[in-house]
Parts: sequence; structure tokens; C-alpha cells
Amino acid sequence: MKTLKEVACGETVRVSKLTGDGPVKRRIMDMGITRGVEIFVRKVAPFGDPVEVTVRGYELSLRKADAGMIQVE
Repeated sequence: MKTLKEVACGETVRVSKLTGDGPVKRRIMDMGITRGVEIFVRKVAPFGDPVEVTVRGYELSLRKADAGMIQVE
């Protein structure tokens, strides 16, 4: 299973599962990242942190640690 932090710039993926627990998982879901939603990876910073994505029509920056909790296909 691939995570969002492994996705190359310019790719579009679909969320298959959210890992993590408690407040971190809730925060990710509050940002609109839920199972089945499409995510377009816009930019990845030179050292990989943060990752800039487009979700549900808006732009979002995610820390690498948070991106690692989002499994995609």
C-alpha cells in the first residue's frame, strides 16, 4: 500500500484508508481528506516537507508525517 508522501508531483490519487489515531486523524478528516476523495499532488518542497495538494477544489499543505498516514491507490 502506497502513502501520500510517496506520490510523485503531478499525480492524482484516491484515498483508500486513513491510519493514525485520535486528534491527528480527526484533523486530517476535518481538512476534507476522507476515504474515496481524489487528491492531486501539486508541489513537493525540496526536502519533501511540506507536500502541497489540491483536495475538493482547494489547496492544502501537509506535513510529511501527516501525508504518511494517508494510504492511497
